[in-house]
Amino acid sequence: MINIWGRGFFENTFLKRERFFYGGVEMEGRTMGFAVWCGVGGIILCLAVYACFAKRPVGFWANVKAPEVTDVRRYNRAVAKLFGILGMVTIGLGFPLLAGQNSAWVLISVVGVMAESIAAMAVYSLVIEKKYRK
Repeated sequence: MINIWGRGFFENTFLKRERFFYGGVEMEGRTMGFAVWCGVGGIILCLAVYACFAKRPVGFWANVKAPEVTDVRRYNRAVAKLFGILGMVTIGLGFPLLAGQNSAWVLISVVGVMAESIAAMAVYSLVIEKKYRK
């Protein structure tokens, strides 16, 4: 019987680890996942830098205007600190992704991000917004 797929098609596809080539560098799937996770954390850190230097109040919630605040500069710095901590913790929670795709350690990342998001919402609502709202 003739193998119409060519020699080793299934062997190379299913038995080897999945690898990506990014900029000429060979990356495994877990490294690529960690890089994307760090990119998301980096975007959150960029939001922190933006909030720190903004002249108008920065909103925390999506599609909601920022509240009128008593001191814009201190309010923006508080929101920037919150975003900064959120971004750094997000990057830190990405390290279990380096253990591999089918590792139970990935649950730490998923549950950790859920818990950190809930904590950030609570800190904003109960501390920052209450302190600086007019």
